[in-house]
Amino acid sequence: MKPSALFPALLYAAISLGANPVAAQTISPEVRVELMDMRVDQMRKLKVLKEAQDPVQISFTDPAGNEHFLSDSDGKIRVVNFWATWCAPCREEMPALSELQTLLGGDDFLVMAIATGRNRLVGIERFNTEFGVDNLPILLDPRGNLGAQFGVLGLPLTVILNREGQEIARLTGGADWVSDSALEIIRAIIALES
Repeated sequence: MKPSALFPALLYAAISLGANPVAAQTISPEVRVELMDMRVDQMRKLKVLKEAQDPVQISFTDPAGNEHFLSDSDGKIRVVNFWATWCAPCREEMPALSELQTLLGGDDFLVMAIATGRNRLVGIERFNTEFGVDNLPILLDPRGNLGAQFGVLGLPLTVILNREGQEIARLTGGADWVSDSALEIIRAIIALES
């Protein structure tokens, strides 16, 4: 089945899953295979989980020091990227994440870039200016505790969370998040979780 023909099948699955809230927490084997079939080029590294993982209960902060939790679900599908200012692949990836937010961000979707480890605020601001990232909130994991909980061994690492804040997919390393494959996958997940 061609990737473009998968969207109607995913939409049907989304409608049927919407009728049963318990089923929405597990991606059916058929839908998982269809999502995996959409992976092309750099997106081949995306691992679609068999079962959604419980929300992580470790806080991160904003520049004002306010605590936030990924488990505080706002009902949006979220692409959460762990990065650092010194990370070379992050420099290539961040503009695409910013563009992904521009293209799909809204009531159903949000990109969250969390600077993990030692990243000075002035360095993050300079990074964002240099790479034209002006639409992503600055989020911080200064001690790397949240990153450690997600098993971040190298940067970047990106996780996709469902509307309940559960991890449903992850990608280790950089990727073009506005490639045709990435956009098709994210749109399918948004439709699936509607």
